[in-house]
This record gives sequence, structure tokens and C-alpha cells, in this order.
Amino acid sequence: MSPLMEAHLKQFIIVTAIALAATAPARSQALVDPNKVAPEYREAAEKRRAEQMRQRECALKADLDKVLPRDRTVYLNHCLETIAAKQ
Repeated sequence: MSPLMEAHLKQFIIVTAIALAATAPARSQALVDPNKVAPEYREAAEKRRAEQMRQRECALKADLDKVLPRDRTVYLNHCLETIAAKQ
């Protein structure tokens, strides 16, 4: 490799490392707080929060049961259906 090409490669690696370090990690969706929503949307926010809590509960069960990623969707759907049937 020529010295000029090595210099460009080093610069590329440094810029790539800085770009990766500067990006924010992906966050999960925050729980809806019905008290911070306008009164006319409060009922919908309460329903959304209840659904989010059910989804988190099933996700926690999947984590505890060490469900493989390929089987996770089926597991979560089954869990949500089971919870809905109980109510």
C-alpha cells in the first residue's frame, strides 16, 4: 500500500469511529402518561398505556423464558392473546 492510501484509510477509520461514538442508542417507546395528555385524549392515552404495559409484561416473560429471537414474535402474540382472553 502506498503511504498516501494508508493516510486516507486511517482518516476514514477515525471519522467512522467518531461517527459511531456520536450516534445515540435507539430507545424503546416511552410509556404514555395519561396525566400529561389533553383531557379530550386522556381515555385514548389510558388505553394505549394499558396496551404498552401488556406488551412489556409479555416481553419480560419472553426474556425470562429465554425465547429465541426467531420465536419471539409468535411467543409475544400468543402471550397477548392469552392476556386478552383472561379479560
